[in-house]
Amino acid sequence: MIDKLEMFIALAQERHFGRAAEVCRITQPTLSSAIRQLEDNLGVQLVFRGSRFQGLTPEGQRVLEWARRIVGDMRALKDEMRTVHAGLSGNLRLGVIPTALAMVADLTAPFTARHPNVRVSVLSRTSAEILEGIESLGLDAGITYLDNEPLGRVAQIPLYTEYYRFLCTNASKLAQRKTVTWSEVALEPLCLLTADMQNRRIVNQHLGEAGAKVNAMVESNSTIALISHVKSGTWCSVVPMKLAEMFVGQSLIALPIIEPEAEHLVGLITPRRDPQTPVLQALIDEAGRLSLWRDR
Repeated sequence: MIDKLEMFIALAQERHFGRAAEVCRITQPTLSSAIRQLEDNLGVQLVFRGSRFQGLTPEGQRVLEWARRIVGDMRALKDEMRTVHAGLSGNLRLGVIPTALAMVADLTAPFTARHPNVRVSVLSRTSAEILEGIESLGLDAGITYLDNEPLGRVAQIPLYTEYYRFLCTNASKLAQRKTVTWSEVALEPLCLLTADMQNRRIVNQHLGEAGAKVNAMVESNSTIALISHVKSGTWCSVVPMKLAEMFVGQSLIALPIIEPEAEHLVGLITPRRDPQTPVLQALIDEAGRLSLWRDR
């Protein structure tokens, strides 16, 4: 039954029988047969069928919620039993918003030092993708904003407060200033993250509250692309302080943005499960230590 529920979750995620079969590493007929067997066992139709996948039935949507819960609990049980026999080991898939990539090693470095048999995959994702990934079991945990948009049913551990810097070169007319305001930032040629990024929505919010119109000449979903454009001397950007600190001194200047000096909380989110898997609990413990360290 568990393997059929995992196939059903894959189908709901991929919304295509062929791609779901590839994810499960089985043939498409095997997948189709397993879904029909699951329907027979449960006595309901789960999938609207036609010449291609047409979505889940209302019953299928409800079964998907149960399937994710059951499969998640089974994975947690397997992880705990593996830990009992072999110590903490396994794989950890961590989704991270692009603006937090500059600090993620503050968490993963001490974590892997304490638990050398755990392999960590750090994946750059939007805040929405992180939430969806945790819900669909595609991610084990995420680092994202905690206080700007609804998070839903996840556990939260604050890590640090994000502040913002105006990033420019010496060629900028604001380069000799000690601080700049949001309204002054809006008048500069800006390169910013794309609109699907929560950081961009935060920047838009603060520029709008300053009565300024957002006019990004260049957009990207990569913070490295933003830094590259700023280094060219043509554009400026608004980036988190932690990211700016990595590049200041390399021909770049980072100025605090005031009126207001905005701040937003970033933290670790995990599935709300009791008990947690041993690997996730170890990560939560490490996040707690990092959070306490930052509070001192």
